[in-house]
Amino acid sequence: MLRLSILEQAPVSEESAPEEALRNTTRLAVEAEKWGYHRIWFAEHHGSEALASSSPEVMVAHVAAKTSRIHVGSGGVLLPHYSPFKVAENFHLLENLYPGRIDLGIGRAPGGMPGATRALNDGMRWDLKDYPRKVRDLIGYLTDHLPDGHPFQSVHATPLARRLPDIYLLGSSDGSARVAAETGTPFMFAHFINPNGGAEVVRAYRSAYQPSEAFPEPKASVCIFVVCAETDQEADRQASTLRYWMVKASQGRSVPIPETSKAVHYHPAAWERDQIKENEARIIVGNPQKVRIELEKLASMYQTDEVMLITNIFDFQAKLRSFELIARAFRT
Repeated sequence: MLRLSILEQAPVSEESAPEEALRNTTRLAVEAEKWGYHRIWFAEHHGSEALASSSPEVMVAHVAAKTSRIHVGSGGVLLPHYSPFKVAENFHLLENLYPGRIDLGIGRAPGGMPGATRALNDGMRWDLKDYPRKVRDLIGYLTDHLPDGHPFQSVHATPLARRLPDIYLLGSSDGSARVAAETGTPFMFAHFINPNGGAEVVRAYRSAYQPSEAFPEPKASVCIFVVCAETDQEADRQASTLRYWMVKASQGRSVPIPETSKAVHYHPAAWERDQIKENEARIIVGNPQKVRIELEKLASMYQTDEVMLITNIFDFQAKLRSFELIARAFRT
């Protein structure tokens, strides 16, 4: 049976505040556990008025304390900004606090506009070329097995944990997939960011996979925007706020999720209509049965037994209902 999981960015709705978005995120995690979702991950975004999840490690600790079974993790820690040693210590600590429930998703995106990226690095240069080395070092610290000759071979990322967190590399292109294959690490493709060529990227990842002690077999999954309601019409109405927000985000505007009536009555420019049409490949919208069919098609395309869902819409109650309806659809 297809496993369902959630990626949460803690979206801030118009006329709302980040603290409300974070309360909603916590409630979503509690309800998702009841509905049988396998894991919930928290994103890392900086300098954003629209997304309140700037520190996934803090969100993981908070939500893991409010739940008891669901896997809780990062989607993901943006490793180019940080010391692999510090990330390993954070997640060893989390794994000791919540054994068997912690996931470590690792990303390489900047996580914000250029100014926020520079501030995050205290003005120092941000270099993606060092990302593969940082991934290898992070895995070495997590497994307490750095290679001979490593300058920090004698250093241990404490507190050591009896079990490794589930590690995933996240990406929307073949770059992170190659690193995941080379390091013997599971891979999550961000279809909600890039709907083109993902299945081919995942096939190439599996073909090039180099088994590791922790992960002897390749493991891949996919994440997509989803909006579900009792009827196609209601799902489409709720999804209008996501479509509006996505268009503004493509313009480099970090704006809160718009109120539903504002989005429904918005008249996009011609080029925005083209953008909205292109974005439809990143979204599944519809009634529960339709959504189930489309998710199963997506899982088949990616040859995965797990799909991660993200739902950034204005109405939080409608968002909760969307996740509940999808969970029920997969139980029937």
